[in-house]
Formats: sequence, C-alpha cells, structure tokens
Amino acid sequence: MKLLNSLFLAASLTSLLLLAPSSGLSHCQVPCGIFSDQHRFEGMLEDQTTIAKAGVQIAELVAGMKEGGSNALDTNQVARWVTVKEEHCQKIQDTIAAYFMAQRIKPGEGEEETAAYTEKLVAAHVVMRAAMKAKQDPSEEVAAALKEAILDFYRAYEGKEPQLEH
Repeated sequence: MKLLNSLFLAASLTSLLLLAPSSGLSHCQVPCGIFSDQHRFEGMLEDQTTIAKAGVQIAELVAGMKEGGSNALDTNQVARWVTVKEEHCQKIQDTIAAYFMAQRIKPGEGEEETAAYTEKLVAAHVVMRAAMKAKQDPSEEVAAALKEAILDFYRAYEGKEPQLEH
C-alpha cells in the first residue's frame, strides 16, 4: 500500500510539473554561465517591431470603423491586435526584469563602476516605462520612443553603439 501511495504521489507531482506553465522568457536564474545578451536585445527589438505593427493595424481598423465600415470582424481584429501589442510589451518588461535586472546588471565597486551601474539601472527602467506607455497608447510615436529606449539601454549596458539586426 505504501508503494502504491508513493507511486501515486510521484505520478501526481510529475503531472503537475509537466502541466505547470513555464517561462521560456529568460534563460535561467541559476549561475550556469550561458547567456546571450545580444539575443535578448534582438528579441526586445523584435517585440518592439510587433508593437509598432500592431499600432498601425489598430489605427487602420479603427479608422475604417469610423468611416462606417464597422463590423464584427474588424472589432475582433482590433481586439486581437491590442492583445498582441500588450503581450509584446509585457515580454519586454519581463526580459528587463527577469533577465537584466535580476541576473545581469550587478553593482560595482568604486565610483566609476557605481556610475555605470546607475546608468544601466536608469536605462533599464526607462525601457520598462516605455513598454508600459506602449500598452496604453498604440501611436507610432510611443512605439518609436520604446525602440529608442531599448537602443539607449543597449548603449548604457554594452558601452557602445548597437550592432543589432533590427
């Protein structure tokens, strides 16, 4: 009976672990030493491109609705584009928080290292706020500000001009 209970418990725990949602967002939060900062920056820029496209699509659909072309399909598409925009804004915020803030940006010693640390923290925070604003406002200006914030963060983090594919 004890063996049966143990097997049932093991099977239940395994099922819970397999069914639990996992985050493929950040690499890991253990000191494995395998990181790709470049990949994270490229991913955030890809997310920003999606956010910008979503904003354009939302504006086009809403403009069509204002002209009297409102229908259930357009309403559904607006809702879907808003959802996509929100998801990609959140992905950027999660990348900053779970990857850069939790794992990669580390306090330094001495005045120069402390200044660099502060610059990275401020730039990361600007990206998070820009992503939050992009959740609220689908305009091209807000999407462009998000891209610039990501590029500014790259400059602060890497100490050089971006060499990114996006």
